[in-house]
Amino acid sequence: MPDYRSLESAIGYQFKGEELIGLALTHRSASGQNNNERLEFLGDSILNFIVGESLFRLFPDAKEGQLSRLRASLVKGTTLAELGQQFQLNQYIKVGPGELKSGGTKRSSTLADAVEAIIGAIYLESGFEICQKVVNEWFETRFKGLSLTDTVKDNKTRLQETLQARKLPLPSYNIVSIEGKSHCQTFKIECVIEGISTPFLGEGTSRRHAEQQAAGKALTALS
Repeated sequence: MPDYRSLESAIGYQFKGEELIGLALTHRSASGQNNNERLEFLGDSILNFIVGESLFRLFPDAKEGQLSRLRASLVKGTTLAELGQQFQLNQYIKVGPGELKSGGTKRSSTLADAVEAIIGAIYLESGFEICQKVVNEWFETRFKGLSLTDTVKDNKTRLQETLQARKLPLPSYNIVSIEGKSHCQTFKIECVIEGISTPFLGEGTSRRHAEQQAAGKALTALS
């Protein structure tokens, strides 16, 4: 049986048994019946509520549309995949032989689904309050990095529109480094634009914020 102690330390929750965490980490390619899809469904619903309530309390003056956009930025697949990478879920996810050969344990969608399934598993085992506490700890640094200015047209969108207007290729964003512990990490991202030799570097508490900062620097240079 897998040793989940390191994983439990990373997620900040210790399961009472191995059945639920094992199920949460079982991809459908590994088992057609006993897999994490139902837990994923449950976890997705719980995650949306937890993040939604936290944003409601953090931004008392925000309008519904602003809260919706902030929530969408936090619960999207790329953000959840980042959490999956931080927890090193690829070491624990069980997949079928074909999926294993194609690198399925490291696929962003697989990591994101497993994160949601773990949320569902924690909820079933310990109830909503414990689950809420754990999830809010995962998102603590991301909550701190949010601003209502994030709900207006962002730097990445503006940069894309600027490049399209000049009939230039769209930029690419590459991870330079990820530093710090899982609950307090710093991302360094480079924005690369074809025809410009020097990339634009951004830094933030999430990949998204680092990308936005890098895009902002690119916009300044282009203007």
